[in-house]
Amino acid sequence: MTAPGSPVSPGASKMSSVPWKRLELAALCAYAVVFYSAMIQRSLRLARDYTGKLYGLRAGSIPGRLNDSSDGQWRNFRGNLPVLTVVMAAFLIVANGLRYGCGLKGRGASLVWLILSLIYLCYLHGACVGFILVIAGINYAIVKLFARYKYCTGIIWSFNLAMLTLNRVYEGYSFSLFGQQLAFLDNYRGTFRWHICFNFVVLRMISFGCDYCWTLSSSHFDHKKHMQKCEVCYSGKTCYFALQEKGLSIDKYTFLTYLCYLTYAPLYIAGPVVSYNAFAAQLDVPQKNYSVGQICCYGVRWILNFLLIEVMTHFFHYNAFVVSRLWRQLTPFEIFIISYGVLIFMWLKFFLIWRYFRFWSL
Repeated sequence: MTAPGSPVSPGASKMSSVPWKRLELAALCAYAVVFYSAMIQRSLRLARDYTGKLYGLRAGSIPGRLNDSSDGQWRNFRGNLPVLTVVMAAFLIVANGLRYGCGLKGRGASLVWLILSLIYLCYLHGACVGFILVIAGINYAIVKLFARYKYCTGIIWSFNLAMLTLNRVYEGYSFSLFGQQLAFLDNYRGTFRWHICFNFVVLRMISFGCDYCWTLSSSHFDHKKHMQKCEVCYSGKTCYFALQEKGLSIDKYTFLTYLCYLTYAPLYIAGPVVSYNAFAAQLDVPQKNYSVGQICCYGVRWILNFLLIEVMTHFFHYNAFVVSRLWRQLTPFEIFIISYGVLIFMWLKFFLIWRYFRFWSL
């Protein structure tokens, strides 16, 4: 027994807090079960009662259920998923086969990836690939001409922001603007608007310019000091921060590698955007942070999440309620359920799109 006024030992205090944590966990689990049970039950009833009034429902992959295809971005991605998967498989087989079979590195790997990526871009954008190459060429010339000037980064940012604005104002331009003899090319604009994807290309062009300017300014990255603080680098691997900050030799900033970086197929549509230094560094030494087993697990997790969103769009139709504006006829609790469901759907949609292309790039 503890005497009055004597301090309580840390061990006793820790033991006394354990039951409260267990009670809190049990209460949270009970709340989650009750809440999601009520949400699923009400969502199923709403989908059943309003099926005939919802827009964007199409025949789905689950027998007897209509699929919510009211979101254009998800509809396009899901519809093109078989084609994307075939392209991904072909890209990986050819690129990795040549890389490991022929020992391609640096410029050789850049050339192979550039050719494959341009074929992919021609399928997406058709003749509009020419706009991308012209703007990329102008940006490359600006970087090379003004890299040694004090305000180089400002010039690079100004040019790219101006191009971004013009692309949106003119909706990707019409070939007829540059002469009637080119007007026929407007019939070959591909399946995807090029100026939408170009947002990521702009970020990459800025990254190339800034990395090149900073390399010329002799910015020093203390890799040894970094290794003392970074667990990844200390273990013998190389973290992304080190790849990004460690400058490359000047001969690595070539037009070939630059174009390969801008159009690299796995990261072209949805990113993520990596810096030029990090990209070029991995042309010679591929990433070793993820093993084949980890990448396979990554793919399995993606498939499970894809099945989850398939169940959502076939049974609940959250987004269709918003598109159809039927939420105005619902009770406040039902509006809350639809709103919460749309948030989950949006998060899953962007999660799956982004993770798909990241899986491809790994």
